[in-house]
Amino acid sequence: MSIDLPNKNKPYAVIIGGANMDICGAPSNTFRVQDSNPGTVTLSPGGVARNIAENLALLGVQCRLIAAIGSDHYGDILLEQGQSAGIDMHYMVRLKGQKTSTYLSILDDTGDMHIAINDMVIADLLKPKHLRAHETMIKRASLIIADTNLSKETLAYLTETFAGQHLIIDGVSTTKVARIKPYLNSVHSLKVNGSEAEALCGMRLSKDDMMPKMADWFHEQGIKRVFITLGPKGVFYSDMTERGIITTHNQAKSVVNASGAGDAFVAGIAYAMLQNWDIIGSVQFAVSAANVAMNHQSTINPAMSLAAVNKVREFEYDR
Repeated sequence: MSIDLPNKNKPYAVIIGGANMDICGAPSNTFRVQDSNPGTVTLSPGGVARNIAENLALLGVQCRLIAAIGSDHYGDILLEQGQSAGIDMHYMVRLKGQKTSTYLSILDDTGDMHIAINDMVIADLLKPKHLRAHETMIKRASLIIADTNLSKETLAYLTETFAGQHLIIDGVSTTKVARIKPYLNSVHSLKVNGSEAEALCGMRLSKDDMMPKMADWFHEQGIKRVFITLGPKGVFYSDMTERGIITTHNQAKSVVNASGAGDAFVAGIAYAMLQNWDIIGSVQFAVSAANVAMNHQSTINPAMSLAAVNKVREFEYDR
């Protein structure tokens, strides 16, 4: 493929991190541990960075995805599906002799994740040299989104080379989120869940009044906006001026698959950042995007769109 640099007059986002095939099992009835549960098994493209990119593309944002994939059938599927979804896949890193990562998740009977196993060794092979090859393109981006599937070496290069640009980080997991800790001063917006927030700052979410203290700690590290997702309890947000917890009437209802909610939330935050919205408008839009995502069996809801998100947002917050 030939690579043309994007028109710098058109805003675009660069998303860097994990891309894999998702294998998801969902029980039809009450979930039973250590038993064979009747249900459905689906195979679909996944990975935090890739999912964020597809959600953003469905929201009408130009996206360039940088992720490592193998020279195998799953890699072929990811490239083809990404292109058809509207993601610019020219910058993908294809590694010969490596297998594309896979993510196996089992849902409970509420649609939430019960357990998951990831085989993502290839993500560690995305090195600074691969980003350096596209340095000009990344510097022209309106914003950068990265997940902590990236190695510490690659995160160090990313945060140092593109310091000053709007960088959104998704914490991914309690194990991997520690990789970004030395570089928090280069992060504009951080999205983590409660466990990931605890792993980073060393505080415990034993009481709701700990969240402001956590936020203060993150702001002291240099982060401008903090989002701590709390599952059915909503999202805690802070930007040093405004802070609080936002929920929706629908948040705990009609959930089909919650596994893609966090990725859709980050896409919503990124979209809002491109519109220069304040933090309250941003988190309302992002939570609405997460609700759209949860109403479909697949990790990515094919009905995701600006109209769909705004419809939820209007119902929840603009009445």
